[in-house]
Amino acid sequence: MPRTSLNPIDIHVGGRVRMRRLMLNMSQTNVGDALGITFQQVQKYEKGSNRISASRLQHLSRILQVPVPFFFEGAPEESVGPQGKTASPATPVYVTEFLASTDGLALTKAFMSIHSREMRRSIVALVEEISGTGDD
Repeated sequence: MPRTSLNPIDIHVGGRVRMRRLMLNMSQTNVGDALGITFQQVQKYEKGSNRISASRLQHLSRILQVPVPFFFEGAPEESVGPQGKTASPATPVYVTEFLASTDGLALTKAFMSIHSREMRRSIVALVEEISGTGDD
């Protein structure tokens, strides 16, 4: 039976793998070689289309130099809260997706290297104005 939808936890864990790999400037080939798998398999892990086993996740944590819980930080809650509503994730999905992208990571690194609080605030105001999300 084909899987029609991906598990949100698998997608989140894969995104965290991608984010950390990019932070370390590692290629999918580097990670795949360290794991003894192909870069295509790493791609599938990062997209969440293939689940990462517990032993492989432990191995990935050593390669990417983070503890295993790192991969689950901000993961969507699977539990149902009061009034039957599913709890929202601690970190919004757009934040995880942004940090898992090459541009997002580069922008974050560059932005955090700006020491002037006023300059950072001006950049945020500029981006908000360009995107139309600023206060009118």
